[in-house]
Amino acid sequence: MIPFTDEELLPAVEQSIEKVKPMLALDGGGMKLLGVKNGKVFVQLQGACVGCSASNQTLKYGIERQLRMDIHPELEVINLAEGMEHMMEEIAKS
Repeated sequence: MIPFTDEELLPAVEQSIEKVKPMLALDGGGMKLLGVKNGKVFVQLQGACVGCSASNQTLKYGIERQLRMDIHPELEVINLAEGMEHMMEEIAKS
């Protein structure tokens, strides 16, 4: 169980994500933070990251790993494709 509220997590998540954005930009990619719900961090990969075969590894071993090191080891990062933002609430409950 993550001992922080979503509101408490948000500024820390924003700071941590700033650390990985340059890595994504090197490959022509990017990422937008959509929000934090139930301790799950929702992002949207952008640019060259969309449809890239390595995007799952980027998500788990780049973004999620950084967040877990910086904030809490149980944080989970979920990528929502463009147009799927409305699914955030439903996915956060599962």
